[in-house]
Amino acid sequence: MRLSEAFQAKPLLIVYICAGDPSPAATPDLVKRLARAGADIIELGLPHSDPVADGPTIQAAAQRAIAAGMNTDVYFLVASEADVDIPKVFMGYYNMIFARGLDKFAADCARSGISGMIVPDLPPEEAGPLHEACLRHGVDLVFLAAPNTPPARLEMIQKETSGFLYLVARAGVTGARSDILQDTRDLIARVPDGVPKAVGFGISTPEQAAEVIRAGADAVIVGSACVDLIARGEIERLEQLVREMKAAIKAAKKSKAPIVC
Repeated sequence: MRLSEAFQAKPLLIVYICAGDPSPAATPDLVKRLARAGADIIELGLPHSDPVADGPTIQAAAQRAIAAGMNTDVYFLVASEADVDIPKVFMGYYNMIFARGLDKFAADCARSGISGMIVPDLPPEEAGPLHEACLRHGVDLVFLAAPNTPPARLEMIQKETSGFLYLVARAGVTGARSDILQDTRDLIARVPDGVPKAVGFGISTPEQAAEVIRAGADAVIVGSACVDLIARGEIERLEQLVREMKAAIKAAKKSKAPIVC
């Protein structure tokens, strides 16, 4: 399924997990469980030994996955086995893509059912060759914007991204937080309607998820909270969290209550 098809039924819940954590063999079943629980898109992370955008929780998951045998070849095998009727999106770093070859990597994504790519350390100004490879194989290339992104650059990023625009909720790395900052609301408001807006980094509770939907986002991305539950082996609690978040964003869409600043 293409990302554009999924966003026909917004608001969406996007769930990140690290492929290979706790093991490569366990990942396809986790993806299927998350889809059944209500996830609309799965961000499937390719673990990296030196992740620049990931906080301690996802860093630890990456180390566990690498120790369990995860690499790029295994990643695409696992993605293929995670056969679900919702889009899967690659999340990882550019040097792994470059080392494999841009066209081969995009082709492998398409063959394994991956609909899009998120590459946090690749600025859109330097993404031309990868963008062309993605176009050849029907894979979306998703770019990120942050609260401190200048207006002119935000406009450029919005035009260049495909699938959705990843709005980073706050400066810094991934990790669960206890609040939603005014800067996050302001960033959502700065992006005009058009390409879907998905908010991630720091979303960990149903209440936070509902808040960003009421603020105008089309999707919520939850990662570290899910990865933490996987690390603790609390898979039923993980499914419950996904169900609760999905219910919260659906209710938020219906209410669209004004945000009190």
